Amino acid sequence: MHKDLLLLARTEQAVRRHLLVCVAAAVLAGLLVLAQAELLSGVLSGGLATAALLPLAGVVVARALLGGLQGVAAGRTSTALKSVLRHRLLSRLRDLGPARLTAHRSGELVTLTGRGLDALDPYVTGYLPAVAVAGVVPIAVLIRLFAADLGTAVIVLLTLPLIPVFGALVGWQTKAVTESQWRALSRLGGHFLDVVRGLPTLRAFGRARYQAEVIRQVADAHRAATMRTLRVAFLSSLVLELVASLSLALVAVPVGLRLLSGSLDLRTALLVLLLAPEAYIPLRAMGTRFHAAMEGVAAADEAFAVLDDATSGEPPGTEGAAAEPAGLAPGVPEIRLENVTVRYPGRDDAALDGVSLVVAPGERIALVGESGAGKSTLLHLLLGFVAPTEGRVLVGGVDLATLDAGLWRRRLAFVPQRPHLFATSVADNIRLGSAASAEEVRAAATAARAAEFVDDLPEGYDTVLGERGADLSAGQRQRVALARAFCRPDAELLLLDEPTARLDGRSEAAIVQATRTLAEGRTAVIVAHRPAMIELADRVVRVDAGKIVSDRLVGDRTTEAAR
Repeated sequence: MHKDLLLLARTEQAVRRHLLVCVAAAVLAGLLVLAQAELLSGVLSGGLATAALLPLAGVVVARALLGGLQGVAAGRTSTALKSVLRHRLLSRLRDLGPARLTAHRSGELVTLTGRGLDALDPYVTGYLPAVAVAGVVPIAVLIRLFAADLGTAVIVLLTLPLIPVFGALVGWQTKAVTESQWRALSRLGGHFLDVVRGLPTLRAFGRARYQAEVIRQVADAHRAATMRTLRVAFLSSLVLELVASLSLALVAVPVGLRLLSGSLDLRTALLVLLLAPEAYIPLRAMGTRFHAAMEGVAAADEAFAVLDDATSGEPPGTEGAAAEPAGLAPGVPEIRLENVTVRYPGRDDAALDGVSLVVAPGERIALVGESGAGKSTLLHLLLGFVAPTEGRVLVGGVDLATLDAGLWRRRLAFVPQRPHLFATSVADNIRLGSAASAEEVRAAATAARAAEFVDDLPEGYDTVLGERGADLSAGQRQRVALARAFCRPDAELLLLDEPTARLDGRSEAAIVQATRTLAEGRTAVIVAHRPAMIELADRVVRVDAGKIVSDRLVGDRTTEAAR
């Protein structure tokens, strides 16, 4: 059984309550088999009067009611468990931040939180109750058989372990092929989502048909993995049925011969023949439901791996820290990086390597360098999205790792290179993360040079944008992102990641002018390639291969940008 899932079920009260009802109902229904066999063998052998049919009917009805109760409780257990696991998973993904999430493909995460966790239903509703029944009912049946007929009980005792042994042998292979099937499904979901997102680019470069063929190949790989899983599942059913049938034959043949010879009475023979199958059925059911539940187990493994990765993503030296977050004095703080090194999982080279940098309060720094040099990583470091592998970041003399991340980010204004706009109104996109009034939203849009196009939209600031701001141009999306920053008047640190990249000259001029206004009275760290943005800075810091190679006061900025 999956220890992490069981631990989660035990610690969550709603899940634990429904699971206990489900398991108890399944076990009681299984134990009623003994009463049913006693009554039925007595009636058929003439040992009990026909009046015993009434309690027999009561036992049958009770088993049906318990089966219904088990189904309802199992459904609620599964729903509660998936809800808790999805909540924890999404909370962890939120806490990971963008830099850590790059280790996971977004399509695979969507598949995991959706289709993957839905595959837990067979595990919760079928496999867990079957395990409980298999752990109780065969033992109870064996005890009754020992009391009724020692020879039969010995045969059952010797043959009963064959089912879990053969089931385990096939189960190991099932686990391997099911994990392969799940990986194929994750690749299919991830690749399909990536293709849908990049479809305009693929069509522009004439690669849409090629990617359709790639999706077909990935889908074929998933189909082949699914067929391998089904073949193993059918093989398992064949093996378990064959072992159980041969075991029952070893019981039935001696019972029949002894009955004919008169050494065994009819009632005992009927009781033995009715009870012996009930010793094997729970184990066979457990094996069958094990295969149906394996996809959910593979998805659970992946989900808990993501949760463990989130836990391991804490800054070095802070694991298990229970200290209260340190406070930060009001005012624009000094920012100091001391021998900071950042390494991403799966990469040999450091994104930042021994970087030391001091940004004075109110100073404006331009970070320049080739793509991949480490400029965006430095911004993510200040945002708290990544933690230093070595060294530390001091803000106002306080280690950033000890600050409350939420409180620190309220003192920031961040304008990314590719701002994400949501499918909601323009006003809600601008006031994202703030409680700005309608007047403040309009003022922020005016300061960011966004009002000139927002006023022309069909419903102005109430216009609902398309997904990812598809209705706006790149320059318009960038100005909405700047308006968000203007909606944070208390922000003391401004972080901009190439805000004029891919913009035309008119849009660039508007962004530069708005940024000049936004940076007044604030510390600003600007990742820039264009000379117009570099002109806003007091200092130009060149980054190359994760290291600072030059740090100079602004002189000839155009020459610095060209270098």
